[in-house]
Parts: sequence; structure tokens; C-alpha cells
Amino acid sequence: MLTRLPGIGEKTAARLAFFILRGDEGYPAELADALSKLKPETRHCSVCFALTEDDPCRFCEDPRRDKSVICVVEEASDLMAVERSHGYRGLYHVLQGSISPLDGRGPEQLRVAELLGRLESGEVGEVIVATNPSVEGEATAVYLARLIKPLNIKVSRIAHGIPVGGNLEYTDQVTVGRAIEGRRTL
Repeated sequence: MLTRLPGIGEKTAARLAFFILRGDEGYPAELADALSKLKPETRHCSVCFALTEDDPCRFCEDPRRDKSVICVVEEASDLMAVERSHGYRGLYHVLQGSISPLDGRGPEQLRVAELLGRLESGEVGEVIVATNPSVEGEATAVYLARLIKPLNIKVSRIAHGIPVGGNLEYTDQVTVGRAIEGRRTL
């Protein structure tokens, strides 16, 4: 059963099973209880569409966050990646996917209309498009920029480039090219 989880092979599944078996007597029941509550108690925030137990979510409710900036991501897991960076203190908007005509997913299947509704307040001065650096992510970014720019709201795109600790010699040419294009003054 554990091998059905993403990224869990047979060895990791066995290690997890032995960990559970070696733990306290009540641990398996606590784990099962927590897992059984996970899906029924989790929903999408009615404002930003992040996964949450509370509506609105903790990001939308936090008065310390900068309400003039919205970071647009494809999935809730992308939101958590941005949040782990500790470099962003604005609001979020989760599209719940990206534009992918081959998969039959157009802008109508995403939370684009809701994003545009949030921008009508006039409170937002910048939208950071943090979609993935894939063909679908780029198409989504271009589509959003075309919709948002006429609203006189700054649209920016996250930088793409060489990861920290990376080596230029082993980095693909597209990534190096984007790193050069996205350079900044020191």
C-alpha cells in the first residue's frame, strides 16, 4: 500500500512499515485517524484556492502579508515551495493547473476568472507569475500577462537560471540562456 504513494519505492515502503511497527502501540491508529481526516477536512480557500482546513486560509487572513502583491502558482505544492524560501511576504493565487491544449486544459479550467476578480479591487499593484518553466507554464504566463497588463498592474515573472551550487559546465543551454537574460546588476 505504501508503494502507491509518489516517490515511495519498495525499500522506502519497507522502512516506513518497520518504523510504524517499532513505534508506540497507539501510533498506527493515530496515523490512520489523521489520514482518514485529511481529505474530508481539507478544502480550497475561497479566496486564493490554496489547500486549507480553514476558509479563508492562513495566508489570506494574515494581516502582516503585503496585499499589494499576488504570486500566481500552478498548484498548492508550488505555493509551499515559494513559502519555504522565506523570501516572499505577499498573497497567493493557485490556478489549479496550467494551460495545456494537448491535455484538453484551457484557461476556462483554471482559476483565471477568480484571479481577475481579485484584481478589480485596485489594491493589487503587482502580479508575480510563478508558473513552472515548462511549455505549459510559459504559455500560462504569457496568457496571464496579456490579460493583466491592460489593467495597469505590473506583471513580473520569476527568474529561471542556474541553481545555487550548480555548475555551468553541466547546465543545459536553455537554462544558461535564461540565466544570462535574467541577470541583475550587482
